Amino acid sequence: MLKMLSRYIDRFRQDQRGAVLVEMTIITPLMLVLSAGVFEFGNLIHDKLLMEAGLTDAARYAARCNSQLYTDSGLAAINCTAIAANIAVFGNPAGTGSARVSGWQTSNVTVTTNNSCQDTVVGGVTQYRSTTAQVCTVRASGTYPYAGVGMLSFIGISPITLQGSHDERLIRF
Repeated sequence: MLKMLSRYIDRFRQDQRGAVLVEMTIITPLMLVLSAGVFEFGNLIHDKLLMEAGLTDAARYAARCNSQLYTDSGLAAINCTAIAANIAVFGNPAGTGSARVSGWQTSNVTVTTNNSCQDTVVGGVTQYRSTTAQVCTVRASGTYPYAGVGMLSFIGISPITLQGSHDERLIRF
């Protein structure tokens, strides 16, 4: 009996037909996890870029929006910051349609139009090119709680909050 068992073990050791199956069984889960991680990271970067594009659009609009001009002309006053937040999230002033990034809301966007002015030269370094000593800017900033597709939670990483901002030189006409 022992001799017969030894013969089966020797035959099993010399047989190479299942070697590829064993290797694939070991490698496949690792490759799937790595592929899913690459997909998740790409999705995260895509959402971040869409969010930053919206903030750039919002700051650009807010830098040129002049609610006083509307009031002085006898037109209804407009809320530049609310419209800029709609532009950031939805891509249009009315705030209709779907958001640029699924789940992003106007409450996550802050547009600061308090005409914060900065020196053009700080410590001998030119920060802004200007004919005046100070330049006023508008800042659009926002956050987005990235929920993702689940890969991050699968490996134990808590939810990520994406943040972004954009400063634009104030240009009121």
